[in-house]
Amino acid sequence: MSYSIIIYTVLMLSALGVLSAVILYFVAQKFKVYEDPRIDEVEAVLPGANCGGCGYPGCRGFAEAFVNADDISGFFCPVGGNETSVAAAKVVGKSAAEQLPMIAVVRCSGSPNNRPKTANYNGASSCKLATTLFSGDTGCQFGCLGLGDCVAVCAFDAIYIDEKTGLPIVSQDNCTACGACVTACPKGIIELRKKGPKDKRIFVSCINKDKGGVAKKSCSVACIGCGKCVKVCPFDAITLENFLAYIDYDKCKLCRKCVDECPTGSILEINFPPKKEKLEAKSETETA
Repeated sequence: MSYSIIIYTVLMLSALGVLSAVILYFVAQKFKVYEDPRIDEVEAVLPGANCGGCGYPGCRGFAEAFVNADDISGFFCPVGGNETSVAAAKVVGKSAAEQLPMIAVVRCSGSPNNRPKTANYNGASSCKLATTLFSGDTGCQFGCLGLGDCVAVCAFDAIYIDEKTGLPIVSQDNCTACGACVTACPKGIIELRKKGPKDKRIFVSCINKDKGGVAKKSCSVACIGCGKCVKVCPFDAITLENFLAYIDYDKCKLCRKCVDECPTGSILEINFPPKKEKLEAKSETETA
């Protein structure tokens, strides 16, 4: 009698197990989430930096959005560059448009020589925190605080604080234009701009929006909003708003006329050879 009960129990449990397995199978099929295998392929060609420079939460997020997009023209991995874009596009059977390389630039030249300190800050070494406490330790409320938030977030060792100037310096070779430093800077002084042909670029190294006299008093190389650069530019590449000039890198042809015209030297020219007249003036000075 007891032997029959055991067999019956085993049979019932086996039947329940089979029934449960069948139910689980159909439920799994019903709610199965299909993942395109190309997502793994696209992720494999990405650099794996997970820096967020592409606008997505890591390389996996970029790969998923990339594969599911009808138009991939808005996708670009700044770390991998054009080669990575071409490889990823090949996976989905599309073509990627070439984009010009970008680089982070620091739009502040307020070193101690140009922007003397008016106060001493002894708080936490954080630009974000310091910005909430006071406007800065100089007369310019817009300038760099030099506490290194941009350095801390850079995953590529592409930025450091210069000991002499107290300002961030971007490494041209290491910068991937991921934009992490741009986001981290509470003052908004770091901007992504095109590297330019042969790494030549021109930009206004100032974000001071005070009137000319006030700006010049707090920093000798501040943009004073005089508008001379706007008038001399033959390509309409410079605009003036809130007493501050801005150079559109898409319109700028690197003629350097604005550099010579700027009375305060707030417009920087990067990676250009010295002009002939400057070399002659230097030679005359050394001779004298």
